[in-house]
Amino acid sequence: MNRTTLTLIAAILCAAAMVATAAPLADTLGQAIVVQDQSSLRAAPRDSAQQQTVLWQGEVLEVRGERLDYLQVWDHKRERGGFIRASDVRRVALTESESPALLSVLRFVRDTPGAEALGIGLTAAYLQAAPAAALAGEPGAQALDALGTLADRLARRASAATPGKTSAAALSAHLDVANGYGVRFTTYELDGRMQVCYDGEAFRRVLALPAASAEQRARAALALTRPECTDPDLPAHERARLQQWQAELLDRVEVAGLPSYLRNRVQMRRAGLWGGVAFQQARKADGATAAAGAASRALAEFAGVSRNDLTDEDQPAYNDAAMRVSAVRWALVPAAAAATDGKRPSVVLQPGAPGETCVLLVDARHGLQEPLARRCTYGVVWTASASLNREGNALALAVQPLEGWRELWVMRRTAGAGWVVDVLPPTAATPETGYAEWAGWVPGGQRMLVAREARETRGSGRWRKSFEVVRLDGLATERVTGDVAALPVFQRWQDPAWKQQTLSLR
Repeated sequence: MNRTTLTLIAAILCAAAMVATAAPLADTLGQAIVVQDQSSLRAAPRDSAQQQTVLWQGEVLEVRGERLDYLQVWDHKRERGGFIRASDVRRVALTESESPALLSVLRFVRDTPGAEALGIGLTAAYLQAAPAAALAGEPGAQALDALGTLADRLARRASAATPGKTSAAALSAHLDVANGYGVRFTTYELDGRMQVCYDGEAFRRVLALPAASAEQRARAALALTRPECTDPDLPAHERARLQQWQAELLDRVEVAGLPSYLRNRVQMRRAGLWGGVAFQQARKADGATAAAGAASRALAEFAGVSRNDLTDEDQPAYNDAAMRVSAVRWALVPAAAAATDGKRPSVVLQPGAPGETCVLLVDARHGLQEPLARRCTYGVVWTASASLNREGNALALAVQPLEGWRELWVMRRTAGAGWVVDVLPPTAATPETGYAEWAGWVPGGQRMLVAREARETRGSGRWRKSFEVVRLDGLATERVTGDVAALPVFQRWQDPAWKQQTLSLR
């Protein structure tokens, strides 16, 4: 990275007050960074003087003089001068000799919750003070890593904020301070609330620096691939392209030397992304081979996660990764050709409207023209999952309408209406992440075994896993438990192939 590029980075990240156009007096007296929220800029060096404005941590001021225990300053952002208590600010000289001290303070603030705006201000000061050699080396990587971490944490705070709380004013001010330094955020509406995300510019710079460590690269890649920060309104083809890029980005992270908890996070994120890639490939007419490869990669990454090294914070991500991999696990099983002339019912696929797939249930007497049952979907039909019970009166089929969300279609014969098709979702709540899968048939043709796992709402939604005995007449749950060992019927009649392949027993 040359000097021109580094100067450009500093110019983008620093506020107008920190560019090299300050008055000669500023070169002597330096700058001051506000360290206390709601600090008062007053018209005179007295507590009783008129308050000009309220300042927030991280804002930078030009020092023009000293009066008593006050500093006389100029606020370039608001274009006004005044006096501020010296204890409310920390004076800095944007010189090469002071850059190591600035970096030391930045390392401390980096991991201090609530001090994100201050840390961003310190980062801007360091980027302007440090020499080009330092910015191109390990110190520069540390500074950019800190900037990305601070901005990302500030965005998470904004997303989790509760409207009406007194902290909302401070949070809004901190976001404004960050924006003043050129740190940009994007917002999306998800489930009736706003999701705030950092645009990731500092993390991209980290990935471009040869001096960045493996841990810094891993943190950067994880931040740039947060699933909740993907625009929900992206068209399907753009979303598929984004997921492919994110998966390839994570593949460039070397996990061998990472701490176990960080390696787990990378592998869980890889598993979820490759599961999404497998779904997108399976939607293509000729994508079966590519979908199988992506699903295999997703399963391999998930299998590499060490459960003993999972933190409490990572448990939701682990469950989400398991559900996303489970949703596409049938891509690994080749679909067998349907026997349309057989006596027992079987499933045949037929094109419907553009982008639609129709599922037909046929047998020797009921062909494609007059099938026993017919239902269409815009999702992926995993025909390899089709399972007919011994009595021949019910067939289970996995259908995936959304990425990370797989439903169970149950085709069953009724006394009065013939064959009907019912859909058993992972949960009755709004679709988010989950799967419902057939686990076995109970002899007698009246009951089936089902495993379900789902996270009901985005982000901090409730997660639930259950093993159920379901009656075929109406799909009512007869018995349910969260521990498969507590359900003897489930233990006795579970399908061996399901037990071998499912991730619900993890």
